[in-house]
Amino acid sequence: MSAVEPDDSVKVEAPADEAAGTETAQAPSVAESSKAPAASGVEPTRPGMKWYVLRVASNKEDQVCEALERKVRIENLGERVGRVLVPTAKEKRMKAGKVTIIEKKLYPGYVFVEMATEADGSIPENVWFVVKETMGVGDFIGSDNKPTSMREHDVEMMLLAAAKVDDEAALQGLEFVKGDRVKIKEGSFQNFEGNVDSIDETKGIVTVLLTIFGRSTPVDVEYWQIEKM
Repeated sequence: MSAVEPDDSVKVEAPADEAAGTETAQAPSVAESSKAPAASGVEPTRPGMKWYVLRVASNKEDQVCEALERKVRIENLGERVGRVLVPTAKEKRMKAGKVTIIEKKLYPGYVFVEMATEADGSIPENVWFVVKETMGVGDFIGSDNKPTSMREHDVEMMLLAAAKVDDEAALQGLEFVKGDRVKIKEGSFQNFEGNVDSIDETKGIVTVLLTIFGRSTPVDVEYWQIEKM
């Protein structure tokens, strides 16, 4: 559990790269900055509500989100429970010339819930019961066994991540730059070594300069076929 700030708000950690559901003692965290970016085009926190973080079962974020939203509708708790979010980002992966777009969870193992609180800051009993009894929910992130709301800065960062529209997904795994010394792992030139000459990020093609029969020869390979040395 991360340290609680003086305003008793949860500090959210940077988007995780580990597999979804990995056990952690801390809430997910957002990179620190002196000032949160303006959340242009992002719906702000609704009046009278605060954001809380739920630990959930591994790989069950979407199921928990859907189940909780359904229970809120059934129990007519729309005025008490606002949005339930599982922020994701698109990633493009390419192999053998085929492109696959996947949705990667930015905070695996966590679900974000917008809820109204009582005058003393506590969560209404009926809301608490609905959330805690939802299958897959572990517990709230908080202090002294009490749910703690997120800091305003971290809420803005989370909402920006949740609202981001990725028209062009990023190609993941293409971490080479011109001049890198690499080794070809697969293909016709397996085990050859050379230097990266150019990179086509849209196609995932890397041109590597190899020495073949004493001459420098450019060879095009797919990015997943090479590794840095």
